[in-house]
Amino acid sequence: MDPLEGEVLAKTWFYRFRLPSGAVTRSYDDGALDAIHDTRLAMLDRALGEAFPRGVAGCSAIDLACHQGFFSVELARRGCVPVVAVDARPEHVADCNLVAAALGLGGVVRARQCDVHAVTPAQFGTHPVVLCFGLIYHLENPVGALRVARSLTAPGGICLVETQVVPNLSGPVDWGAWRFVKPLQGVFGLVDETYETHGPEMSTTGICLAPSVEGLLWVMRKVGFREVALVAPPDGAYEQHRFGKRVMAIGRA
Repeated sequence: MDPLEGEVLAKTWFYRFRLPSGAVTRSYDDGALDAIHDTRLAMLDRALGEAFPRGVAGCSAIDLACHQGFFSVELARRGCVPVVAVDARPEHVADCNLVAAALGLGGVVRARQCDVHAVTPAQFGTHPVVLCFGLIYHLENPVGALRVARSLTAPGGICLVETQVVPNLSGPVDWGAWRFVKPLQGVFGLVDETYETHGPEMSTTGICLAPSVEGLLWVMRKVGFREVALVAPPDGAYEQHRFGKRVMAIGRA
């Protein structure tokens, strides 16, 4: 067995990776979470197909909060080069680089450790494809992260934001006096992960602001995306995407 494959197969992963030998990695809870990744991948392909009808071969990409590199690898398989993978946790960076090397993609996918709020175009470049999957609802400053994502999106490129969402509130709000009223544009829900920051899929600070759909789309427009829309989930989608509890939005630069 290839030593890199052996190292990959010795672990249990958040995702199922199919290796060159045909072996497939073990995933958490015996694959109970695979459906969410399958749905995200189908939605990614739908968005890429609509935005790049000639394909993404030769387009660079950046994957913010890349986790173990599943979607970074999938972008590389679809022809994106290079794929810059970024994550705040060093163990995720190591996992991403390991699996990319085992798949023969070590020259295409390169993971680097950095907090999303510290990522800049000067350091990481701008790209036609920007991913921000499963990130902003774990942050205490999701608006700042969306500003970063916009700054990394090259002119004519797209940014895909996938996130858990909360119920929306709408209506007028007194803004200093009853004669001065502002309409609510959307909401963020506070979620407590302060006792779970050790978890590899959790917040690094514990304070989480999850957007409503309306709030997400409004903020994406305000940080500079010229067109914003939701990506439709596929038939048989993971239940949270099917019922609108998780969404994927596309922003065009």
